[in-house]
Amino acid sequence: MVSRTQIAYEQLRSELLACRFEPGQRLGITELCQHMDVSQGAVREALSRLTSEGLVESLAQRGFRVPAVSAADLWHLTTARAEIDCLCLRRSLKVGDLDWESRIVAAFHRLENTPEFDERTPQRFSTAFANAHEQFQEVLISGCDNPWLSNMHNILHAQAKRYRDLSEQGGSNVKNELRALMDACLARDSASAELLLHKYMLTRAKTLMQYLPTAGNKFAAPEDPDASHSYGA
Repeated sequence: MVSRTQIAYEQLRSELLACRFEPGQRLGITELCQHMDVSQGAVREALSRLTSEGLVESLAQRGFRVPAVSAADLWHLTTARAEIDCLCLRRSLKVGDLDWESRIVAAFHRLENTPEFDERTPQRFSTAFANAHEQFQEVLISGCDNPWLSNMHNILHAQAKRYRDLSEQGGSNVKNELRALMDACLARDSASAELLLHKYMLTRAKTLMQYLPTAGNKFAAPEDPDASHSYGA
């Protein structure tokens, strides 16, 4: 039987990733108990687990809150994600088999044939396209056989999801850029594939930064998003 703590953890984590709470919002124990119909002990344990994942902040003697968002944090998070994902992609390219290649082709086919924008809010990806976009990126690194790298990818991916759900997601040439990335992967061209993935992720971050609720801050991303990355090393 699933424990009440696990239920509280999964529900709260899901709501945090879906941005049901505002950045910086305090998370009251009593209110969460009532919201999820669980005990204080279950809520505290869930919050402690989420704190270890970076999805909740613990305030000394003052409870818990949702982490704030900022352009600077998004940039630093994305540069870390790009480095880890490029390492995962490198391993995938080295050890991925025909089934892995087939999954890439299938995921891109779905992406390419899914309507890109939401008719009601044309600046945003449609939900179906956002899901196909995420699946394609996950398939790319799914051939990685290093569990430590995969775990780091999962941790950083969860953090990034908050930013994607808080900001506009539209962008130009997404399908063309990802087709070039797919082609490089199928050709087993590690240097080109890493370059394309790294540049794509950081360019996307710069687009998202324009739409953050805190977009008025003074942080400016570097002009050359690839200056610090070494490809195919």
